Amino acid sequence: MINFFKPFVTAVALTGLAAASASAETRVTYKSAKTTSSYYQMAVQIAEAMKSGSDGDIIVTVEESQGSVQNVMEVKARGADYVFTTPPVLVALAQGGKAMFKDKSDPAFDEIRALFPIPSLTMHFVMSEASGVTDFAGLEGKTILLGKGSFGAREGAKYLKLFGLEGKVKIADVELSGAVPALKNGQIDGFVTAGSFPAPNVIEAAASTGVVVLSLNNDQITKSKRARLVIPAGTYAGQVGDIVTTSLPVVAYTTTKMDDDTAYELTKTYWEGKVAMGDAAPWWNGVDQGLMANITGKIHPGALKYYAEAGFDLTDAQK
Repeated sequence: MINFFKPFVTAVALTGLAAASASAETRVTYKSAKTTSSYYQMAVQIAEAMKSGSDGDIIVTVEESQGSVQNVMEVKARGADYVFTTPPVLVALAQGGKAMFKDKSDPAFDEIRALFPIPSLTMHFVMSEASGVTDFAGLEGKTILLGKGSFGAREGAKYLKLFGLEGKVKIADVELSGAVPALKNGQIDGFVTAGSFPAPNVIEAAASTGVVVLSLNNDQITKSKRARLVIPAGTYAGQVGDIVTTSLPVVAYTTTKMDDDTAYELTKTYWEGKVAMGDAAPWWNGVDQGLMANITGKIHPGALKYYAEAGFDLTDAQK
């Protein structure tokens, strides 16, 4: 007698195994930045690191964004799989209903929780060696390219005003993409750029022209109201000492809708894969435990579990 029942049982068992395997896969949407931004490249690297580090159990889909404010606003309509990047200051503004979030407050903003820091937006005041400029006082009478519409351009203009240089520096009407050629040709004495370090355009300028990246003193950093950041000696060609500058911290966030296990695995896989990411892209080497201090709000309970296991020092406010 042919046993038809046994193949049926086997088929059901295999179907069950396949379903269990599929259900074990965690899918996450990571909202980052414009596709032309270095932060979009970072998002792609994180997605690859998550897949590799979890043996395919975590699949991250990267979404383009028009900016950090949009990323925060989308919290209102997103679910448990939503991860996004933004400076911590914007989260605080959203939760307080201030500035660009005035009259747009929502209870969902109070449920935002941090996962891990990513490379900060780091200010670079880059001067050609030929200009002879070694500090901010030396900028007077020089031609500087600020760029247009970017965080770096706005921040650069703010610093010139704060440091008494407004109207004393010639501002070149050139896009930031043309900074290195303009510096090589002597059309400008320097340029301002903000991004993760080492910044590609600064690497190119340092290797081809020779540059000095200006350091800020303690008083200037205090006036800027930004986080202090040190670019280690040797980061750029010809850089013999540390560069002290400012940065706008950037953090990966989710909300309390995400379950603790997923937040734990995302955070654990990120930190364990950071060394490999740094081998592929040096900007990850600027991320260490010290950047945890830039997280000014609460951290997701699942991420807290990892940080406790790994021995990270956290503040009461972060818990």
